[in-house]
Amino acid sequence: MDLRRPLQRWRACGKPQRTEIYIRWSLYLMALIQPLAVLALLGSPEGSALPRPVLAASLTASLAGTVMSVALFRPALAHYLGRSARPTGRVAASAVLTVGCAWVVLLLGPAAPDGAPPPHTALIATALVLWFAPVSIALTDRGAATLAGAGALLLTAPVLLLSGTAPATTLGLLAGTGASMALIAVTCRCSAWLAKVVWELDDARERQSRLAVAEERLRFSRDLHDVLGRNLTTIALKSELAVQLARRGRPEAADQMTEVQRIAQESQREVREVVRGYRTADLRAEVAGARSVLRAAGVDCTVDLGPDPAALPAVAQSVLGWVVREATTNVLRHSEAGHCTVRLRTTGGLAVLEVENDGVPPGRKDTGQPGTGLAGLGERLAAHGGGLSLPAAAAGGFRLAATLPLTSPASAPEVAAR
Repeated sequence: MDLRRPLQRWRACGKPQRTEIYIRWSLYLMALIQPLAVLALLGSPEGSALPRPVLAASLTASLAGTVMSVALFRPALAHYLGRSARPTGRVAASAVLTVGCAWVVLLLGPAAPDGAPPPHTALIATALVLWFAPVSIALTDRGAATLAGAGALLLTAPVLLLSGTAPATTLGLLAGTGASMALIAVTCRCSAWLAKVVWELDDARERQSRLAVAEERLRFSRDLHDVLGRNLTTIALKSELAVQLARRGRPEAADQMTEVQRIAQESQREVREVVRGYRTADLRAEVAGARSVLRAAGVDCTVDLGPDPAALPAVAQSVLGWVVREATTNVLRHSEAGHCTVRLRTTGGLAVLEVENDGVPPGRKDTGQPGTGLAGLGERLAAHGGGLSLPAAAAGGFRLAATLPLTSPASAPEVAAR
């Protein structure tokens, strides 16, 4: 059996998936307490004195209850997370099985000595408590309480009385079992609630990213509207006036078209300024924003920008700012990073910016071929005489290195903004 595949699948899962898997398997392991309790009773002096039919029935009932609980936990958790309908049929089947097995074990067992509960009564209480664990997740609070009280405890009371247990002892036993059921219900519901909260936080984080993109698009569209709206209206009016003047043979039509040409050129210049401002990224602002976003996502960020990043040429700061922006996007999208490092150094007339992070799943290791975002970033660096590389990183890590000359052509205006 290759143990690496389950480990790789685990590392490929996101944090919400890991949380859900951990909680689900914790609940599965809880269901194994029932057969362990039966085996512990079989090894005790009181258990060895029980008739063999009772021991066989107890062991069979515990194994059946364990299988039923494990089979019910997954659909119950899926319903609690809003992915599927309530597993009503499985809940009803588990209730019938648990109560029926309790009846069989109590009726087959020996009578209670002097009104005290029989020694195998602890098995019945354990079965009821562990049966209620997945039921508390599958049903609402009121539905689970009704099923536990009216359906399980009240139906078990007559059989306890028939076995010779005193009424007061029966009441105390059922009260203790009910309290244990309530305790395990709170534990299981809190575990399911934790999984739901983690999924909701992950969804909120994704929505926040989409909203940030949408807000930036709205801002850019508003800027374009403010720049072009008035000018386009003026161009339309002057063009209509020029048409009317041309039809009348008036020489002023040429003047109006000259004015239209001037306004169109002015609009083109203003649009270039808007695009240039949109495509310009300040290095220090981008690093501060990246550190804030990464820390909000639970990623520890270490920044080393050298002695004075403000001494770099303005265009070099803008280009390197885009490197930081794209690298931060990659860390958030393609890794489960816990730490990220941003380093900037200058040597031999070159600025070298490195961004390194951990938490890269095995299925997403770099193959030497940059993605679409990195390809565009490489083109931007190449336009200024720089380059993009992906040096080898530690296991489970990713490193991005951008080099940019501090002299021409890096100090020239950005051609992409023209």
